Amino acid sequence: MTHLTTHVLDAVSGEPAAGIAVTLAPAAATTPLARGTTDADGRLALGPELLEAGDYGLTFRTGDYFAARGTATFHPSVTVTFTVDDSGRHLHVPLLLSPFAYSTYRGS
Repeated sequence: MTHLTTHVLDAVSGEPAAGIAVTLAPAAATTPLARGTTDADGRLALGPELLEAGDYGLTFRTGDYFAARGTATFHPSVTVTFTVDDSGRHLHVPLLLSPFAYSTYRGS
């Protein structure tokens, strides 16, 4: 079981990406387990306190974020699919975002 956090940074402005709607769902499900919005620092703790082992997806509503800034974007949303193991380690899924690209990695 694992606790999940995320952090979104806007690579163009060099600022945290505040106000991005995020959903968490098991990879095989269509119903979200949890929903939230990144805070002023672009951070969000999401979901139950502990996640069971399995595959999950975090979906970031990036199109809404860029539209609110009057910026065209190629990706209306970004879904990062990842595996939770049974190690119990904290899981941090950061997203580095720009209008036409994104990257992610397993954070700590």
